[in-house]
Amino acid sequence: MIITRTPFRISFAGGGTDLPSFYRAFDGGAVTSGAIDRFIHVLVNEKFDRSIRVAYSKTENVESVDDLQHGLVREALRLTQVHRAVEVHTIADIPGEGTGIGSSSSLTVGLLNALYAYKGQVVDPSRLAEEACRIEINILHGTLGKQDQYIAAFGGLHYFEFRPDDTVRVRPIPLARTDLDMLSSHLSLFYTGTARSSQPILKEQEARTTENRDALLRIRELARSTRDALVARDWDRVGALLDEGWRLKRGLSVGISNDQIDDWYQRGMAAGALGGKITGAGGGGFLLLFHPPERSAQVAQALAPMERLPVRISPEGSRILMVQR
Repeated sequence: MIITRTPFRISFAGGGTDLPSFYRAFDGGAVTSGAIDRFIHVLVNEKFDRSIRVAYSKTENVESVDDLQHGLVREALRLTQVHRAVEVHTIADIPGEGTGIGSSSSLTVGLLNALYAYKGQVVDPSRLAEEACRIEINILHGTLGKQDQYIAAFGGLHYFEFRPDDTVRVRPIPLARTDLDMLSSHLSLFYTGTARSSQPILKEQEARTTENRDALLRIRELARSTRDALVARDWDRVGALLDEGWRLKRGLSVGISNDQIDDWYQRGMAAGALGGKITGAGGGGFLLLFHPPERSAQVAQALAPMERLPVRISPEGSRILMVQR
């Protein structure tokens, strides 16, 4: 039996420039993002017969990999050449797709990590991330970028550069544990109550890449500026950059925000938040607000009855928790 734990993520700046339609055409993209202390656990166990059992929000019992409906699991099994006599279970701290915290990519990275360990192999984070990208983007033809897979694999706080040749440069942001704790104390997530597929929003955004060129170039600059502000421990500057990024992102696609999200955001800002954004592609999921630690109660009260979910930056990426033979 193998159990892996893989973090979800929040991105601070640069989202959208990790799409191939942008970074291939405009000399690269960049994203500053962090793993959070909310995880998906993947369990892989040998099955006594030759069939395959996969348990997630539903349960599949099939005789062949080809019969699996869950595309991510099917293609991960194919890629790692685990074709029979296996059982896969997933347990997430924040269940369901469409919450904007990279759940699908965290699942793919964690599952690949578990399957390789099941075969007796240790795989480095770069390979886990790139193979997860291959499954989600190239094989399943999803419209998405690469930031989720890389932060899930590496964990911590990173500045990623997405190059026109499809390679990725991974640059850790050097903050001490006490500084990461201080950063974490500025973070609050609020669930909007709406889960949505990112695909329609990202497809529209991809189609408008040239039209949105100037905004996306500025969003790419914000990723670098946010990295520099984090290194300088300039929390007010981080908040201001988040606010600018949110205002730019709202214009990339009509589905990214709505009147209700705008109202929540303004209420949070009036209560003392310095900046924020909707997580993921937009349209729902979690609202991230960045605020002084002493304003957390006021911000939470302003957004009631939504419940505040405090989060911390997780220093670890996908890791193997248990191997039992």
